[in-house]
Amino acid sequence: MAGIREQKKQDTRQAIMQAAIKLFSEKGFEKTSIEELAKAAGIGKGTIYSYFQTKSDILHAFCEDELVCLHQELTDNADKEIPILQQMVAIYMSEFRLITENREFGRLFMQQTAFPRDVDLAQHLENEDNYFKLLFPLLEKAQDRGELRKDVELLHIVGHFYGLYLLLVSAWYTGRIPTEEAEIALETLFRQAMEGLGPLPESGRTKN
Repeated sequence: MAGIREQKKQDTRQAIMQAAIKLFSEKGFEKTSIEELAKAAGIGKGTIYSYFQTKSDILHAFCEDELVCLHQELTDNADKEIPILQQMVAIYMSEFRLITENREFGRLFMQQTAFPRDVDLAQHLENEDNYFKLLFPLLEKAQDRGELRKDVELLHIVGHFYGLYLLLVSAWYTGRIPTEEAEIALETLFRQAMEGLGPLPESGRTKN
């Protein structure tokens, strides 16, 4: 019985989020009301509030789901010594596919994650910290394998990858990079960046 109740809760949550994707895309975030979300999801207004207190909470839920997907991606590859380049491409392409499934919602999602409003900052920072906790161990292993420099802070390395990912997303929105070329483009950007993040050659190191 408990399993059935939990599945029903998950189904209702998913219905709300799918309704939000549709309405936020069609009408915009600000112009979409809770009443409209409830109607589109086929539930009562009060039920919405039992899952999400505000519309912003729905966007945060997508951020949390992204972390779940990332965690699953890492779990699937936990026992594999996959090169960090392939791991990072897989992670960011998973997010890319998530946001490009619906162009307008993806735009809103990226605005929320890259440029959060002050009122949403605390939740954003919590999601970001959880994101770092998942990525940092990957990068540390890559440093131990000699794929990345150990004298570069992990936060800065994440910044390199994320900045290039944002460049890809921007190029997709402007039509410079079509969907079918996105993964190759991202791998190229990451590979070029890693040439600067790799260990310094012996001749280039400063002697003590």
